[in-house]
Amino acid sequence: MTRVSCDAESETGPVRAIWRDLGLPGLIDVHTHFMPPNVLRKVWDHFDAHLWPVTYRKDEEERLALLRGFGVRYFTALSYPHRPGMASWLNAWAEDFADRNPDCLRSATFYPEPEAHDYTVAAIRSGARVFKAHLQVGRYDPRDPLLRDVWATLADANVPVVVHCGSGPEAGPFTGPGPFAEVMREHPRLTAVIAHAGAPEYGAFLDLVDLYDRVHLDTTMVFTGFTQRWAPFPPEALPRLRDVADRVLLGTDFPNIPYPYLDQLLALTGLGLGQDRLRAVLHDNAARLFGLRPPPDPAER
Repeated sequence: MTRVSCDAESETGPVRAIWRDLGLPGLIDVHTHFMPPNVLRKVWDHFDAHLWPVTYRKDEEERLALLRGFGVRYFTALSYPHRPGMASWLNAWAEDFADRNPDCLRSATFYPEPEAHDYTVAAIRSGARVFKAHLQVGRYDPRDPLLRDVWATLADANVPVVVHCGSGPEAGPFTGPGPFAEVMREHPRLTAVIAHAGAPEYGAFLDLVDLYDRVHLDTTMVFTGFTQRWAPFPPEALPRLRDVADRVLLGTDFPNIPYPYLDQLLALTGLGLGQDRLRAVLHDNAARLFGLRPPPDPAER
């Protein structure tokens, strides 16, 4: 597959027009990735070799400038360990990154290991506002006893966790709705954001949204032409999505996507959600969940 070439300058105008036409102050993207450079290079190499070419394979400052130019007021720096001993230093890097970039929601992660509860508590005390759990890459069971206190602590602190637990784009031994549904049964007050809306098991994860009022979905890659080819969102589920639109958050997977950022927004505007629901998905739901007020628009300073 050939890497998509994006003209950022020509893309920025159409992206900004979408949120401006809705009367929004900008976008809040809850599913973006900033990582230590050596880790991100390995992630990109994996994507290029096994999944898809990364469109925005640029240095950190260029990627930050792109998001801000698009009008993304807040974003995340989601990282994820694939072995023990990684999470703590990923959290330290993310803390420093957020200190340098106050429009980034301070992000953290964890792995099933004896230290997990302690560094999760430490991250929350230092201001972490969102965590990432990646069951496919980490290949761990979310029901692992080493994570029981982690889930409980996140639930008690009301700190959201973005959980990649669907089986797409690659299935893992603990992906699919079953394992994480058991976590929610044990921790029903956990604020969970199901990444990629649970693709491809959309219906089962909509069931979780119906069952637990703190379960949300993010839109990452869903509804785009690219994802519709391998994990199409069932048309009969769209009314259910509209009914829970107050718990659907914009996510994109930037920069690790095989198409322009604009594609995600155009896909969402094409769903027929109506302006109020679309405003909620692109900005208001995340602003409420994280208690955010929009900072000044960098493009208009």
